[in-house]
Amino acid sequence: MPPSVKFTKDEIIDAALAITREKGIDAVTAREVAKGLGVSTRPIFTHYESMDELRRDVRERAKGCYRDYIERGLREPIPFLGVGQSYIRFAREEPQLYRLIFLTKPDEAGGGAMEALSLSQDLARESIMRVYHMSAFEADCYFRDLWLVVFSFATMIVTDECTLTDEQMSAVLTEVSLAVCKAYKEIPGLPEGNFDRDAVFSELTKR
Repeated sequence: MPPSVKFTKDEIIDAALAITREKGIDAVTAREVAKGLGVSTRPIFTHYESMDELRRDVRERAKGCYRDYIERGLREPIPFLGVGQSYIRFAREEPQLYRLIFLTKPDEAGGGAMEALSLSQDLARESIMRVYHMSAFEADCYFRDLWLVVFSFATMIVTDECTLTDEQMSAVLTEVSLAVCKAYKEIPGLPEGNFDRDAVFSELTKR
């Protein structure tokens, strides 16, 4: 009788991640993973009681891939711009993982766009504070506003709706970045929402 084939938990996650990258998380079934490993489904359920558990591990592995992109962006000469460009690159190069992390409804294990925003803020905060001379709170607000722009671009890329070039997206990101930074520096209390909106808008419309 031939010896049974054994696979580690990491090897099973790798196989499930490969399926996700090609077909999406919904394609991660016991049969598909077993097919990818070239075995029966038995080794999978040696490590997992259900496929939902495996899919949660795939989500965590996908987050690790995303984190690698963001950390590479932080090593660029302009860290925040590097983060934005890396985010868009992740959407273009890993569309199914992007869908999983950002466009799939979170389950009880967490996930979704807002969790990813928090993760990205944690990675970018120190760099923004250093480069733009902001407090931690201001840096988080600044990142949130710019992240929403980048999120829009990346989502349009993944859904094949983006007609903008990389240069055009970079130009928009630069415009918004400068506008938000300038506003934070010149309007006290703006990040906290403690400012006279009517007075600010009245002054702007006079120019």
